[in-house]
Amino acid sequence: LVFLLHACRQFPGCGNIVTFSQFLFIAVEGFIFEANFGRKRPAIPIRYYFIMVAMFFTVSVVNNYALNLNIAMPLHMIFRSGSLIASMALGIIILKKRYSIFKYTSIALVSLGIFTCTFMSAKQVASDSSLNEEDGLQVFLWWLLGVAALTFALLMSARMGIFQEMLYKQFGKHSKEALFYNHALPLPGFLLLAPNIYHHAVLFSQSELFQVPVIGLTLPIMWFYLLMNVITQYVCIRGVFILTTECTSLTVTLVVTLRKFVSLIFSILYFHNPFTAWHWLGTTFVFVGTLMYTEVWNSLGPFLARWRKRPKEE
Repeated sequence: LVFLLHACRQFPGCGNIVTFSQFLFIAVEGFIFEANFGRKRPAIPIRYYFIMVAMFFTVSVVNNYALNLNIAMPLHMIFRSGSLIASMALGIIILKKRYSIFKYTSIALVSLGIFTCTFMSAKQVASDSSLNEEDGLQVFLWWLLGVAALTFALLMSARMGIFQEMLYKQFGKHSKEALFYNHALPLPGFLLLAPNIYHHAVLFSQSELFQVPVIGLTLPIMWFYLLMNVITQYVCIRGVFILTTECTSLTVTLVVTLRKFVSLIFSILYFHNPFTAWHWLGTTFVFVGTLMYTEVWNSLGPFLARWRKRPKEE
């Protein structure tokens, strides 16, 4: 997160080169260790991966491009933290699922939290004193477009999750294979973004030089940020994959939710992003609502009951 935020602060439009680098690294790693240099046949027919990839590529590009539309990183992260709720809503519509009142309440909480943060961010953008009325209106309209882009990406991501769920039910779970194809197949699509990627590669090369600690290698600092972001992102994705094989889905969901929340708090404190009491209230709604969705309280209840009995037994 730190390396991504540093890169975005210096070059706000660098999202495409960051995404391309992540896709390329994971695709090369998967081609070697998962696809066995192309000799291993996929367990899921390739045509389904093309559909999944179209969704995945669209979500990644739209999420990154939203940062160019006056969307602050904290608001960006809050929107993405609502992915569970978007998935529930589409599950009701597409899969005809039904949930308890407890979970419907979580939908209301998260929706209220996102609305609160969105509304307060809109007031901050509209009241920017450094802009005249005409420029302020233009910036505000671009911000509205950014919110629309985040909403679209949120719903598309939820739809992709439902599509994956249906595929895994039909063909079995192949998360590592899906990770490889989701990053390898979209690579030709980056040709459409080649001018932007090349432009930022030139800008990265012109950034100030930085000497890497320990190894003493000197390179432009933006390339260092990019390299470290790619490596840490890879570790994060692999970590989630390992977690899904070792823990229940509830534990995985809770860990990922807490990671998003900690990242949000860290970005605010480390980069001094403007965050009002209303933003904190909205963030609390999102966090509590997500925990309600995962039913973590039901899991904590038996644990706390056993913990309270220990002193009496001793």
